[in-house]
Amino acid sequence: MTTPSGFDELIHPSTRLSVVALLAATEWADFPFIRDSLSLSDSALSKQLHTLEEAQYLEIQKEGGGRKRRTKVRLTDRGRTAFEGHVAALRAIVDGAAKSAPPGSAASSAPETAAARAGSGTSRRPGGAGPESPRTEAHR
Repeated sequence: MTTPSGFDELIHPSTRLSVVALLAATEWADFPFIRDSLSLSDSALSKQLHTLEEAQYLEIQKEGGGRKRRTKVRLTDRGRTAFEGHVAALRAIVDGAAKSAPPGSAASSAPETAAARAGSGTSRRPGGAGPESPRTEAHR
């Protein structure tokens, strides 16, 4: 299998992918929010942000000074385009694997089973005790 168009080696490592995915969901994010959301140390996050900034995928703004210094981060248009292309490439890889799986294998039947469960509307409580209440399903 060839690597699909849009696959981005820079974004692909899990920490960078997590950073970019988090930033794709917002306009700007504060450094502590990113750090805490991804359970990273300051130094680990700084290193990943620096790598992504060098590729012009991020813009970093530092405001204030001393102990009140605040670092804000956002995806650039280039970073957002790279992320969207990478996600599309990952989907193409997953879809290609599912299509090439032998009939009846877990890989070929898993999407159908999940889709069937999602569309059935009759979730079961653990232990098979019957349908869950609509209130329980709505709060998942």
